[in-house]
Order: sequence, then structure tokens, then C-alpha cells
Amino acid sequence: MMLLCEFEPLELDCRALGYHLVCGVDEAGRGPIAGDVYAAAVILPELAEGAIHKNLPGLNDSKKLSARQRDVLEKLIKEQALAWAVALATVEEIERINILRASLLAMRRAVEALRPSAEFALVDGNLLPALQIPGSAVIKGDARCASIAAASILAKTARDRAMAALEKEYPGYGFARHKGYGTKAHYEALQRLEPCPIHRKSFLHI
Repeated sequence: MMLLCEFEPLELDCRALGYHLVCGVDEAGRGPIAGDVYAAAVILPELAEGAIHKNLPGLNDSKKLSARQRDVLEKLIKEQALAWAVALATVEEIERINILRASLLAMRRAVEALRPSAEFALVDGNLLPALQIPGSAVIKGDARCASIAAASILAKTARDRAMAALEKEYPGYGFARHKGYGTKAHYEALQRLEPCPIHRKSFLHI
């Protein structure tokens, strides 16, 4: 069953202040022990009645959706968005500046890649990346804000797809299944194979 989500009209609040191109921003991949961290930014169209997610049935926090539901919504979001962008920060950047800063860097890159550019950013979490536009941090934003939920889906699907592709480059770790998270099977593979270049060495407990 598709879960329903009641979103707050955060985008409309921004538009009432004169910001008409409002993007939602979220990341995927802070917790895994392998792989890049991804982020997405999405500007959804404003419908006459204000329900910007009306044409995105089942839109929700990506973590509350199945892989199939995310794939369906990813296609709809990309078709309907006024603008969307996906960006990343690499494993090397994660190791050099830490995962929090790398996540914020990926978010900034996603916002800066939007065409047309956003005028205001609604960002999941309690911190804002260093943006050239005003923004607001929204705690649990992927469950409260439609455009952040849309961004969470694009970031998640992009990262999952990349991790599945890395299974071919680095076979045996199970990246296509666990997407780099520290599962029991992943750690068992690490004991057999040793870390590979896409592992976040500072995250490992082996």
C-alpha cells in the first residue's frame, strides 16, 4: 500500500515572501561505509490550488518507499519539476573534510546546478550548506515538505544506481544489495576481501 504524506505548505510560505523558485534539498548516503554521498535539489511547479505534489501520487520520504515506488516517482518528478539536479561529494572528499561537510558540499553543488536557478532553498536537517541564496533548514524535512521529499527520492535513486554499477567494478562486496551500508554480509565480505578504493576507511570497524 502506498503511504500517504501530509505536507506542510512551506514552499507557499516562501512564495508569499516573494520567492517564486523554491527548491527542496536532501542528501543520501551519510551512513554507509562505502561510496560517495549524493544530494539532489528540486523545484516543483506551483499548482493553482497550492498542492504542489498533487500530480505526484504517493510522494513521501524516500526511506518510507519501496525501490519500485521510488523508481516510479523519480520518473514523475523529473518530468514535472521546473528544475532538478543531482550532485555528489566523493569518498576522497568525505575522508578529507568529514561526512557532514561533504554532505553539505554535495547539497551546495546540487543547488548551484539548478537551471533555472532557485531563489530560496528548503534544506533537510538542521544545518544549511554555504549557498548564494537564502534558505531554511527543516528538521525532518523529507516528511514535512514536498520538494524536499522529491529531492530525497532523486538523491536515493541516483546513489543506489551508482552503487549497483560499482558491484561490477568491485565484485564480491554485495554493493548492489546493501548499497554500501555496514550490514553483516558487508563486513563478512570485508574480512575476506579487504577494503577497496570506494570504502570510507575512517568509517570501518574491522
